[in-house]
Amino acid sequence: MLKKLLAALALFAAGAAFAAVEVNTAGAADLDSVKGIGPSTSKTIVKERKKGEFKDWEDFISRVKGVGSKTATQFSTNGLTVNGKPYAGASAAPAKDAAPAKAATSAAPAPAPAPKKP
Repeated sequence: MLKKLLAALALFAAGAAFAAVEVNTAGAADLDSVKGIGPSTSKTIVKERKKGEFKDWEDFISRVKGVGSKTATQFSTNGLTVNGKPYAGASAAPAKDAAPAKAATSAAPAPAPAPKKP
């Protein structure tokens, strides 16, 4: 019984750790909880948001100094959303450890020569 309770608590904690943070509604502390966003960046985000909500990721990237496609991918992977959506480049990014696939050879082996008749 204790093991089941501990397992349930661990799952709950893991789910809470990866909860999405919406850039248009999150406070500075919530933004700071996203890996890669520090106090300076969260302050910039809040300042820009006061001018108007972010329409999409491109709007976010263009208005927040220091955030480009690579950083947006990192933020999105770590739980940041804009209008409830992750950054489109985040899901399509190739894994760093992935090795390129080897091309299959299409050449068939040469047929064996016919045996000689005596």
